[in-house]
Amino acid sequence: MNSDLKPITLRFWRALSGREPVREWLTDLPKQDRWTVGKDISKVQFGWPVGLPVCRPLKDGLWEVRSSLPSGREARVLFGFVDGEMIALHAFIKKTQRTPSSDLDLARGRLKDVSK
Repeated sequence: MNSDLKPITLRFWRALSGREPVREWLTDLPKQDRWTVGKDISKVQFGWPVGLPVCRPLKDGLWEVRSSLPSGREARVLFGFVDGEMIALHAFIKKTQRTPSSDLDLARGRLKDVSK
């Protein structure tokens, strides 16, 4: 990556309790999986706008970083933009072809919370 580029700032959604669920999820991943997700997030930060296969728009201001993990699983990090910052809202291991509505609803709610 070009070191002259200024990345989009990444911020993790934070609950009132102070927890940062996406950061915690990343920390719990095996080292190689964590590295892959981090690399894909960096591609978005340094190369915005980024399209498939790394990033895809969803609805209502949500986007997803798509990572194929060395462990053979698929990971998704849902994010949105607020005041020019990339906000990591929710992350999960994809188990079905469609993104579950509960995961989308959770990310939408967190984005509304940050946008206040």
